[in-house]
Amino acid sequence: MKISVCLCAALGAALLLSGCGGMPSDDPPPARIVPSASEPEPPAPSVSAPAASSSAPGPDASEPDGPEPSASEPAPEHSEPDPPDGDGEPVSDPEQLLALAEEADWSAFDDVVMIGDSVSLKLKNFVVQQRKTEPGFFGTAQFLTSGSLGSGNALWEVSSQSVHPVFQGTKMPLDQSVPLTGAKTAYLMLGVNDVAVYGVEGSVENYQTLLDSIQAAVPGIRFCVQSATPICRGAEVGALNNETLALYNEKLAEMCESRGIRFLDVASVLRDEEGFLPREYCSDPDGMGIHLTDKACRLWLGFLLAGAQNS
Repeated sequence: MKISVCLCAALGAALLLSGCGGMPSDDPPPARIVPSASEPEPPAPSVSAPAASSSAPGPDASEPDGPEPSASEPAPEHSEPDPPDGDGEPVSDPEQLLALAEEADWSAFDDVVMIGDSVSLKLKNFVVQQRKTEPGFFGTAQFLTSGSLGSGNALWEVSSQSVHPVFQGTKMPLDQSVPLTGAKTAYLMLGVNDVAVYGVEGSVENYQTLLDSIQAAVPGIRFCVQSATPICRGAEVGALNNETLALYNEKLAEMCESRGIRFLDVASVLRDEEGFLPREYCSDPDGMGIHLTDKACRLWLGFLLAGAQNS
């Protein structure tokens, strides 16, 4: 697919930086695209990665990349892997999900790779911190995350300006890094860095192209597409708003249904009655208003765990 970003798209992306503001002192603040020891500095426009703090450290250069690659079972040519069908009703009560994540058997995530932008990078930071005292926390799930990553720029050629995730010390496209993880299931959360640039339809088209490229590299892989999470009240900027994200998530769900892929509506447990990310779940409510607190990350993992138990 030809990926072109016109002048108006660049201006739209530049608007994302205008939402940055002061940060509360008791929450881990996001950096304005500050590179960590293991991830190169991404280019200027788009959502930035949350900075490390004592409660959620950033990726460490010494952090292991995960288990050695394992071969996955090949699927018939041009076929979509069977989705994990859930039999039970989804759990949506926050307290129940938080309790579930406290006493969990995380083995269902041993063969998983999590792919995403700075929202997922915050989740990675949280998991890395928890594993210091709970070695089996979230199984052996691996992460391919990068601030500013989207389904659009994930299709670009690798360069000094690209924002492809780093794996084993090397920046590479996802259709090269995912096979190296040996993962059998890929959870993806992308879109916040796409909708203001490519629009809803263009973003979903890019998503499909990205899935096709990964599946071609790992024919037997299973996909779980996660909805984009909402924005805190007062932090919406231009086309990057909750109304657009809700429409984007709706189109993502339709795409997943047509392809036989599981769609996970993570946003459903991370929004209030008016569709905003609650301040208690947002680490930068007076800034970009999109990155999560540790509590929100645990809630997210409880939602994924409940889904895995019903699959």
